[in-house]
Amino acid sequence: MKTPVGRDEAETVGDEEPKEPGRHVSTANVRDDHELARDLATEAGERLLELRERRFAAGDDPKAIRDAADLGSHRFLADALARLRPSDHLLSEEATREERLDPRRLTADRVWIIDPLDGTREYGEPGRADWAVHVALWERTPDAPEGRLVAGAVALPAQGRTLSTVEPPKLPGPAERPRIAVSRTRPPEFVERLAEQVGAELVPIGSAGAKIAAVLTGEVDAYVHAGGQYEWDSAAPVAVALAAGAHASRIDGSALTYNQADPTLPDILVSLPELAPMLLAGIRDLHR
Repeated sequence: MKTPVGRDEAETVGDEEPKEPGRHVSTANVRDDHELARDLATEAGERLLELRERRFAAGDDPKAIRDAADLGSHRFLADALARLRPSDHLLSEEATREERLDPRRLTADRVWIIDPLDGTREYGEPGRADWAVHVALWERTPDAPEGRLVAGAVALPAQGRTLSTVEPPKLPGPAERPRIAVSRTRPPEFVERLAEQVGAELVPIGSAGAKIAAVLTGEVDAYVHAGGQYEWDSAAPVAVALAAGAHASRIDGSALTYNQADPTLPDILVSLPELAPMLLAGIRDLHR
């Protein structure tokens, strides 16, 4: 794997030991792809927490902190994957345009899809916990020639937990009144109409990973988004959601597809399985 060289200030996440190092990823303690995704996401998150605490304590500019975190976390994850899975390919939010357009990715059988820091805005606000680190593996197999997500992990460092396909979370039951996670800064207008139609409550949450994690942990019952995203925004949380038995699809009910030439995803619905038929029907009614 090729990894871009980031600015000097971005190297702190990948090169500097955190104050509390936690688990360190190596070939000795990684038995399979599920564990690798979990351990990488967790350690990247620990390093991001340490970086945020140290740089804010030093009075550094919030934008400089966010930039260092984005690029440094990418470098840490990309370097680890290049070492531990040298034959695999990578699709990352922080990759260069040339790397994203590398045609070899489209014919590869194994592609890691990562978001080194999902929720950069929230990360840059001291005290906020609704940001994440995403690590997912897409794989092409004889029984899935178009490829599918096979492993994933969503680290929520400021919440002290990582959700992964190693031990998928046990889904809660739906609330009496459905709760739908939406963007805290730009909730789509149609979701407001959907909530009114199905009698749901809207719950603002930061990053996409934090929203989907909230579905899996019972804080909300669904996440609906139609403002456009990229594959790295949802690959890891969708991998965990599907492994847990949650519903995950486009808002028209069609399958989410990954490792495409164009990495954009126009919309997404993740929900507890009991609510998916009602939400899909409501969305269809709104788009007639």
